[in-house]
Amino acid sequence: MTRAAAFFDLDKTVIARSSALAFGRPFFQGGLINRRAVLRGTFAQLVFMFSGADEDQVERMRAHITAMCTGWAVAQVRDIVEEALHEIVDPLIYAEAAELIEAHRAEGRDVVIVSTSGEEVVAPIGAMVGADYVVATRMVIAEGRYTGEIEYYNYGEAKAQSLRDLAARRGYDLADCHAYSDSSTDLPMLEAVGHPTAVNPDKTLRRVALERGWPVLSFTKPMALRGRLRALPRPPRPLLAGATVGVGAAVAGLAWYSRRRSQDSG
Repeated sequence: MTRAAAFFDLDKTVIARSSALAFGRPFFQGGLINRRAVLRGTFAQLVFMFSGADEDQVERMRAHITAMCTGWAVAQVRDIVEEALHEIVDPLIYAEAAELIEAHRAEGRDVVIVSTSGEEVVAPIGAMVGADYVVATRMVIAEGRYTGEIEYYNYGEAKAQSLRDLAARRGYDLADCHAYSDSSTDLPMLEAVGHPTAVNPDKTLRRVALERGWPVLSFTKPMALRGRLRALPRPPRPLLAGATVGVGAAVAGLAWYSRRRSQDSG
């Protein structure tokens, strides 16, 4: 049995953009959001890239998930993500992250993507990069549609708990495990393992990493991943097998920016 794992945050750690915002245009083309939301999401992406989202902003994202996705057909969301995945995400994966994933797999560690975005987005990306497991936000589904209720929000301390849960199931020694993230909101996840690493860190995480002597890495080279990594014999598995999982934060960035702009103009 595998005794260790490497846990990766997704946005700005494995991919160069927010997975929550990357699918704005395909969702527009599929009729799920309007053009105004797409334009706002594009600007929000720039904000995300240059400043990052702090805890308050992420909580604002969460507060608006209900309004954005209530009533969406689950099958339609999954089809849109599947059709657009390679065109949108493939060129955004950091070469440095891909090399790290390959190195961890070669050394016998499981690779786990741990993200606040929804499983419909995270699981396909996990499959692209060679992950064994993904753990992500999930929402309630009734009669094939999202109700807007959040069943599990994979954020902050919840990410750390997901590491502990998976370690108990798989027999990992967390002291021998690695974790990578760009955000100070992931400090609980980084503190849960013996080998934490800050990747493209925000100001707070950089300061903490330097104070504690953690490695700090800079990923700068997005690349086309297709054909680079060894294919897995199966797709990555959600952490909570059999649970209902949903798009979650995949639309939350758009909602946050809409709310933020209305507040700024008020």
